[in-house]
Amino acid sequence: MESEAMPQATPQVPETGELPEAARRGPISHTIFRVARLHRMLAGQLLREVGLHPAQELVMMQLWDRGRMRQTDLARHVGADAATMTRSIQRLEKAGFVRRVRSTSDKRSVLVEATAASQALRRQVEDLWARLEDYVAGDLTDAERGETLAVLERLETALAAHSGDAQASSRPGAPDA
Repeated sequence: MESEAMPQATPQVPETGELPEAARRGPISHTIFRVARLHRMLAGQLLREVGLHPAQELVMMQLWDRGRMRQTDLARHVGADAATMTRSIQRLEKAGFVRRVRSTSDKRSVLVEATAASQALRRQVEDLWARLEDYVAGDLTDAERGETLAVLERLETALAAHSGDAQASSRPGAPDA
């Protein structure tokens, strides 16, 4: 796989390594914010190559793995609110990647399914996620990758517990709620 150069972002921490005064009591939080911003920016650049917006690939991943599902369940699995999910589904439907149908058993429910056209997109999304992973952790050893993942999962669990958000339970490998 050929590597493409990504634009360099300017870090928010001065070259001296000092945090802004107001962030000194939260250096981990400040770093998480900066890392998340850069990660989303790079993901967005890669996703534009395949005609997607950030988080739409997460919707597609769920549909490819789980098949047809209720839009409300899809929103829960992705961690999106109903309005955001509706907009994402509308855009994906317009692009021909998903189809919405009314449930025959519950007329209030809308079912969403990936279209055959989205299957070509799947390989592209897998490839760009591999590129993103390489940008993020390409120079880490296997041990460092495992340690990083474990720490991030602990941080996610702690944040979810304090936010009242059960989304940490829907991450890959965690049991469904």
